[in-house]
Amino acid sequence: MKHPKARTAAECLALEQLPNIGPSMAADLRALGIARPVDLATRDAYALYQALCRLSGARQDPCVLDTFMAATDFMRGAPAAPWWAYTAERKRLYGAI
Repeated sequence: MKHPKARTAAECLALEQLPNIGPSMAADLRALGIARPVDLATRDAYALYQALCRLSGARQDPCVLDTFMAATDFMRGAPAAPWWAYTAERKRLYGAI
């Protein structure tokens, strides 16, 4: 089932409605215990990234962290932005990961 992308956090009811989140990333979030988009509002994107690396047993691409940053910010009320808009901030905050 295809979910339309949410324009605001308030209208986002399914993980797949989050901007930048498709079926695969939604499955990763569910594996991390995120069942609903609202659950992301209080989560730390970097902690989610580290947990996914541990869970998968492999280093995830840094763009996954960018995507988590975009999703957590969106659920805190930020406007939707493409994940790559977070690359510079990720590099500033976390350096090479």
